[in-house]
Amino acid sequence: MQYDVVVIGSGPGGYVAAIRCAQLGLKTAIVEKYATFGGTCLNVGCIPSKALLDSSEHYHNAAHTFQTHGIKLKDLKVDMPQMIKRKNEVVEQTTAGIVYLFKKNKITSYQGHGSFVDKNTIKISKADGSAENITAKNVIIATGSKPTELPFISVDKKRIITSTEALNLKEVPKHLILIGGGVIGLELGSVYARLGAKVTVVEFADSIISTMDKTLGAELLRSLKKLGMEFLLGHKVTGASVKGNKVTVTADDPSGKGISLEGDYCLLAVGRTAYTEGLGLENIGLTVEERGKKITVDENLQTKVPGIYAIGDVVRGAMLAHKAEDEGVFVAEYIAGQKPHINYNLIPGVVYTWPEVASVGYTEEQLKEQGKKYKVGSFPFKASGRARASMDTDGLVKVLADAETDELLGVHMIGPRVADVIAEAVVAMEFRASAEDIARICHAHPTFTEAFKEAALAATENRAIHI
Repeated sequence: MQYDVVVIGSGPGGYVAAIRCAQLGLKTAIVEKYATFGGTCLNVGCIPSKALLDSSEHYHNAAHTFQTHGIKLKDLKVDMPQMIKRKNEVVEQTTAGIVYLFKKNKITSYQGHGSFVDKNTIKISKADGSAENITAKNVIIATGSKPTELPFISVDKKRIITSTEALNLKEVPKHLILIGGGVIGLELGSVYARLGAKVTVVEFADSIISTMDKTLGAELLRSLKKLGMEFLLGHKVTGASVKGNKVTVTADDPSGKGISLEGDYCLLAVGRTAYTEGLGLENIGLTVEERGKKITVDENLQTKVPGIYAIGDVVRGAMLAHKAEDEGVFVAEYIAGQKPHINYNLIPGVVYTWPEVASVGYTEEQLKEQGKKYKVGSFPFKASGRARASMDTDGLVKVLADAETDELLGVHMIGPRVADVIAEAVVAMEFRASAEDIARICHAHPTFTEAFKEAALAATENRAIHI
């Protein structure tokens, strides 16, 4: 065979899988459909959205909190072209880093659309119309996902847009109508709300970020309302149309009564669908699940075809870049004959709004469904000296521990920099720590991490010190 491993797709799952394969001495190639490596995450997802989130946060603080800090400004305004330019520069630097890593690890890269001729042969169709075949003992499918569209809404990519187009707007919307109250929509909605847009969220469920612990959704709702965002929960969108520069969105409220909203942009953010089309799966006897278009794999992330693996957004589980990365490492090590392991319950979830939201382990709702006896401890950031110093007092840390053994079962946070703080909870839970273990570990003062310690104290015989 020409290669030991060929990876189709160069997102976080794909490029990490390729690098780990190369580290393990496997002759590796990677195939990428688009002109740049890095997939959705680096090009039109995680990285560019965080760049805009940071830019909008700076602007919002300059407009609303600098004066309290004793910093006076005048003639403050948004330079949208410069903001987008900086975002693009961050993306370019990051994707260039992937090219460097491929060269460093002696990974052969191919630009073109990869598809199966048979289980060991990949056809690469190139932009110039040419094609070539490469062969491999093993193939890893890491083609990621794309924004989910609704059949009754036509996305024109100008006024009715997805997250991809929302990263390149040339102006701040006057009224952005956001369909979907999940992670992607709320992050991008908060970007434009901070920059001065009116943002109305239309969500079918009765809560936002509904897959996370309910406490987090309720807290985030309060914070985003302070930002000026409006929420229509329990509303079913029925259509969207464009006339000139105006978008009209229709929906049914919880009672079934029809309503109409008018704005200048509509962002459709109702999730993502696995990108599995055009892979030639039928040539190797593979089909995809009807809902979500995902590929079925076993406990080793291998499909029913020996030597064909799938990772990341195209398989079961949360669509998270870090989950894809761990799966990429897992498959590389499994192919090399090692015995890797992933604890899917301990893959953290994060929402990069402000305040940030982070979660790991079981939610309180899941523990109730399981009939598990548990205890709860929580600590509000308004009682944190570090949070008061930075004027970031919204949110809390919530700890769920086994009622008998005190083992941590779930940790849920909303507040400043909890996207980073959650890592402490993940490490603790990987080592099966108890709430008392966290309570007895010395945390630097003043830091945001003290809130985790105080919540653990609260779960340990209600011993929190600062509330």
